[in-house]
Amino acid sequence: MKKLPIFLAFAAFFITSGCDNTPKELTEIVPDKAYMFYSNGCPHCHDAQTFLNKKYPDLNIIKLNVATPQGQQLLRQCAKKFKIKQGLGVPLFCIGDNYIMGWSPRYEQKFQNYIKPFLK
Repeated sequence: MKKLPIFLAFAAFFITSGCDNTPKELTEIVPDKAYMFYSNGCPHCHDAQTFLNKKYPDLNIIKLNVATPQGQQLLRQCAKKFKIKQGLGVPLFCIGDNYIMGWSPRYEQKFQNYIKPFLK
């Protein structure tokens, strides 16, 4: 009788371990999503976020911290997609077939042009 709870626990583990409910856009770069890669200590990332908060408060953009394993994995995928081999930095926006690396006021118009297809 003591073995039944242990058996049920193992059975539940094996049944659920094969199920991954992670959305595809969080495991690979998908073309119909917009991504922002950032670092907490990056002043340019904070400037970009301030711009987004003011101009696009309802924008559905996937924000990934490059200090996390998930952020690192997707950052590498984005770099590969755009053939960025050197000087990879943040903020990095992957927006469909376009990317923006770095941030200053001169990037605002470029961002607005790239993000138009992603607005509802």
